[in-house]
Amino acid sequence: MDFIWILFAYVCGLGMRMAGMPPLIGFLLAGFVLHYLDFEPSESLDTLADLGITLMLFTIGLKLHVKDLLRVEVWASTLTHMGIWTILFGGLALLLATMAVPYFSDIDLTTAALLGFAFSFSSTVCIVKLLEENGELKTRHGQLAIGVLVMQDIAAVIFLVLATGKIPSIWALGLFGLIFVRPLLGKLLDRAGHGEMLPLSGFFLALGGYELFQLVGVKGDLGALIVGVLLSSHGKATELTKSLLSFKDLFLIGFFLSIGFTALPTWSMLAAALLLALLIGIKFLMFFAIFTGFKLRSRTAYLAGLALSNFSEFGLIVAALSAESGWISNEWLVIMALAVSISFIITSALYPRAHDLYARYKGFLLRYQRSERLTADQIDQPCDAEILVIGLGRVGKGAYKALQNMVDNRVAGLDSDRLRAQQLQQMGMSVIIGDGEDADFWEAFDTDRIRLILLALPAIDDVRNISFQLRNAGYDGPIAAIARYEDDREQMLKSGVDKVFNFYREAGTGFAEDSLLLIHKEQQTT
Repeated sequence: MDFIWILFAYVCGLGMRMAGMPPLIGFLLAGFVLHYLDFEPSESLDTLADLGITLMLFTIGLKLHVKDLLRVEVWASTLTHMGIWTILFGGLALLLATMAVPYFSDIDLTTAALLGFAFSFSSTVCIVKLLEENGELKTRHGQLAIGVLVMQDIAAVIFLVLATGKIPSIWALGLFGLIFVRPLLGKLLDRAGHGEMLPLSGFFLALGGYELFQLVGVKGDLGALIVGVLLSSHGKATELTKSLLSFKDLFLIGFFLSIGFTALPTWSMLAAALLLALLIGIKFLMFFAIFTGFKLRSRTAYLAGLALSNFSEFGLIVAALSAESGWISNEWLVIMALAVSISFIITSALYPRAHDLYARYKGFLLRYQRSERLTADQIDQPCDAEILVIGLGRVGKGAYKALQNMVDNRVAGLDSDRLRAQQLQQMGMSVIIGDGEDADFWEAFDTDRIRLILLALPAIDDVRNISFQLRNAGYDGPIAAIARYEDDREQMLKSGVDKVFNFYREAGTGFAEDSLLLIHKEQQTT
């Protein structure tokens, strides 16, 4: 990547972050500015963009579980939304054609259906990035959104096969044999250790899956996703994901920059794109109605629908393919690129405020919630717990076990990662599945017996949101949390947390105290 790209990406990204907006909006802006200044993209930019998407799909697979895709609320919601949206969008496009609106006047039924299908997809890159930044990738609504995105990717593969006429090779049937290779892939991760070989193993597996699927005529990105899914239950899956995080985020900058190089718009194209962007509101309402129709809670339906309410980079692929086949005009490539970019900006601006918006309109949204709850949304109440640990990663799990030794069975845990919680339950731990940022959860959860709550979460925004929800729900006991940085500690104390432990400093103190016990034991034996 040339220095000029890094310079513009850094300046625009930093500017957006200082303005309280997600940096990816700045990256999109940098791409359009560079294009306007007549900078030409090189092959290295496309390579970085492709690497970023491949690594992102691989890491999604590492956090995904097949059972989640088989849930009715996932696959049925996806197909229902895509079908209804395509019909509605197609009908609206034909209506605008009769009104002689620019760029719509030449649209026929086939073109309208193609555009409707292209705009039905949601952006995997944008959504995953936002969910990761907000620490919500493993929450109920986060997993629902990811499940819908994966189902959309499967629909994309089917479309590409039908549209291009390129039927996968007969050798594609051999891909089912990857299930039997799964133990070997796990052993490779075990042998990689914890150093530089671990991220290199991630690159090897992600790109290897991509190339393998491409070789037999199947979408390569799907291969990276599938290999990630095969390793999702491995003990080092989380560690591997973290080791690839920085690489993935850096490479995805190339993707956002590349969108700006698609084409330069005219004012009339920008007007058409803004008109299409207005439909994002309809897309959200459809997702919300369909999700609640499948008995999902209004909060889950609202947050997942809001995350999915954007247009996808895959729409550009559909548009390019359709333009090559002569089904739509080349101008639609530019319009779609603008509409995708505008949708990214809207989602990136709204989603960080999602919880505040839900709290404001909660009464209205609850009107559409079904009285019957799905099994996955039912809340268990610990009987004798007096201490609650929220977040059962390495730190939270360690705190739980330490407290259990001190207060017997009067401690319980809470985690939004369903698979992790179920595994800990099988180990005999008292663990509840739930999202600590969910105001509805705390209203249904009895905190009268709880005397102490520990927030073992790495993200400061999560800590602040949960402490706010707890205080708002009437909990007036002490709250303790962990922080990695001193400036985070100050913000947590201001948000209502009573005691904040510096992750690194307290770890050193604990290490020193435990080590001193060795001296005391030695003196006692002598």
